[in-house]
Amino acid sequence: MIRLNMHEAKTHLSRYVARLREGETILLCRRNEPVAEIRALPRAPAKPRPIGLARGQFTVPDAFFEPLPDDVIESFESGPVLPEE
Repeated sequence: MIRLNMHEAKTHLSRYVARLREGETILLCRRNEPVAEIRALPRAPAKPRPIGLARGQFTVPDAFFEPLPDDVIESFESGPVLPEE
């Protein structure tokens, strides 16, 4: 883990971004007190996931396509229900 003060990080940002890509983590400090941790984002997959990976493993029941009961629809439209005191 790399420990940096703000000034050092601003001055040499591109150098440290390259090290983040290699898997390092930066602990960003203000006056030597840690305030944030910086990590590289995971890389996107090289190719998209194929459609239909779970084909044949389950079936959707006909009831899934029926309208929801009125009380369920009302609960969505009326907002959150707060607990009574």
